[in-house]
Amino acid sequence: MTHSNDPKKTDFRTRAIHVGNEVDPATGAVVPPIHLASTFQQPGAGEWGEFDYSRSGNPTRRNLETTLASLEGGCGALAFSSGMAAIHCVTMLLRSGDHVVAGCDLYGGAYRLLHKICDRAGIEVTLVDMTDVSAVESAITDKTKLVWAETIGNPRLSIPDLGKLAEVAKAKKCLIGVDNTFGTPALIRPLESGIDIVMHSATKYLGGHSDCLGGTLAVNDKSLYDQLYYIQNATGAVLDPLSCFLISRGLKTLDLRVREQSATALRLSQWLESHGRVKSVLYPGLESHPQHSLAAETLEGGFGAMVTFELDADKAETAKVCETTKLFHLAVSLGAVESLIEQPATMSHASYDASDREKFGITDGLIRLSVGLESFEDLRNDLAQAIG
Repeated sequence: MTHSNDPKKTDFRTRAIHVGNEVDPATGAVVPPIHLASTFQQPGAGEWGEFDYSRSGNPTRRNLETTLASLEGGCGALAFSSGMAAIHCVTMLLRSGDHVVAGCDLYGGAYRLLHKICDRAGIEVTLVDMTDVSAVESAITDKTKLVWAETIGNPRLSIPDLGKLAEVAKAKKCLIGVDNTFGTPALIRPLESGIDIVMHSATKYLGGHSDCLGGTLAVNDKSLYDQLYYIQNATGAVLDPLSCFLISRGLKTLDLRVREQSATALRLSQWLESHGRVKSVLYPGLESHPQHSLAAETLEGGFGAMVTFELDADKAETAKVCETTKLFHLAVSLGAVESLIEQPATMSHASYDASDREKFGITDGLIRLSVGLESFEDLRNDLAQAIG
């Protein structure tokens, strides 16, 4: 990229700090103030200012959305009260009788929404291996209106070819959206590959400190943005100003955090791969990963900070390992400065039907790590004493 003094044309890391975070013209404050107002005085009856009611728009939320749209390379972004609220907004583009093709390496909350909520509206769902483009194409019918994937699958860390999936979706005249929570715009920007909608659980890496809840959507088509904004405004699942401020602050260090966390995750995955009790390790940075070459081509600056591995152990033994760590907190969520550990079969993916967990490789021995910013040596030693 050609370097520029225009904040909108600068590098990713610079834009994360400056775009949407302009100096406050009223006071000169280098950090924009938090606007907690729920309503805004209008110039006259039937005359509307830039803001009128905080559900429809808020200056602090606008700042976050401006930053994220810049980082994703989109024309606009929307901030929601949670990641699930963001995905729900996307599904509200659909009508009864429509069909969704979704990845089988899918967050448990998204699985629950699609199978236990959307089905009530007569929307059908087919789960497919998103790394198999031909299988995705075969699953699409004349009723398919949405393809939903993840840039890095949860919990098995599969890597789909976004460009090829986007081509298939376009040829079949259906929308394609991706959950980029694991990837983050620091590593991959799906809009550049032709993806229509990029979603984040902003609770995770965008916020980065386990202190706020939020979700986002980014698009590069004004008409699609208008449709999603209309649904958000009509249904009201907007992000509060304080959480917007916290996520905006988190974005300023996103690039640095993700790169450092990814480097530690690679070292931990290499160590785990050599451990006698570990049956397998799923990490895109390992040459043993099925899509390692694709990951190396499409991810910039690292392979992500999520590591999944499988023990040669039953459910109780695996749970015991997760409960014995000292630095890795036993908790759902991910993407923050502190490291987390969990057992997907009983925690993040417990909402999967048991038959689907078995079918899609979410075994009782599977453990998912979210690698934080602690030192590699301390994290390795913690896992060593827990695994035994």
